[in-house]
Amino acid sequence: MTQKVAFIGTGVMGKSMAGHLMDKGYELTVYTRTKEKAAELLDRGAEWAATVKEAVADADYVITMVGYPSDVESIYLGEDGIIKSARKGAFLIDMTTSKPSLAKEIAEEALKNGMHAVDAPVSGGDVGAREARLAIMIGGEKEAYTKCLPLFEAMGNNIVHQGPAGSGQHTKMSNQIAISSGMIAACEALAYAEKTGLDPEDVLKSITTGAAGSWTLQNLAPRMLQGNFEPGFYVKHFIKDMRIAKEESEQFGLNTPGLDLALSLFGQLEEMGEENSGTHALYKLWKQQQ
Repeated sequence: MTQKVAFIGTGVMGKSMAGHLMDKGYELTVYTRTKEKAAELLDRGAEWAATVKEAVADADYVITMVGYPSDVESIYLGEDGIIKSARKGAFLIDMTTSKPSLAKEIAEEALKNGMHAVDAPVSGGDVGAREARLAIMIGGEKEAYTKCLPLFEAMGNNIVHQGPAGSGQHTKMSNQIAISSGMIAACEALAYAEKTGLDPEDVLKSITTGAAGSWTLQNLAPRMLQGNFEPGFYVKHFIKDMRIAKEESEQFGLNTPGLDLALSLFGQLEEMGEENSGTHALYKLWKQQQ
């Protein structure tokens, strides 16, 4: 029997992720605030739901990929939200980067209502989503993870169960902390190459495969040089993630000077009106100096 998936949030990454599930034969129902964002999926045969309640009513799996923790809380715990609307036995998968404490609350409420919830944030941006090469970090019951694994395998190739509810979100915070300083390093490296009269594209050929190599240098540095700052991941969402990471770090008494600097610099970028650009638009702060 074909299994039904309700996919809520078909933005830059979500639409590709949902498309991969259709490729694997899952019956898809989609809901997103702006119906036009789901047009490609609807053209391929996905069903449209006018509300979250309608989308999840008979789904075997519910996947959410939205913007902010406040969106996650409303969608899951609201009066007409997922917890009160999905059928008993459904598996709920939140792939939004959100608060670990909220992931734990959702998991607890799901169990009370006969459902199973996992937090499964991802990394890899628009490229990883499009090519089904996402890293997926999962928190929740091991049995629920195992049941949801075929869906994860349709969307990613680095899939790790990190522990109980909230563990996926904690892992994503580690990921975002690493990216925050790495983005600064990539921008500074390219700015230095240009200042010294080198061809930065030739410099990238040398440094992306050596000890300095990183996903950011391989995938985003070329876009920086091309002046292509379209979002694979929005500045505004990255700032949200870093703020969560900062709040969590403070709870554990952890000093994060690299994260602090990144928050300050991305704050400057937001003030420039770049909140809807890709995170690699941070390079514009260095371009201003030229």
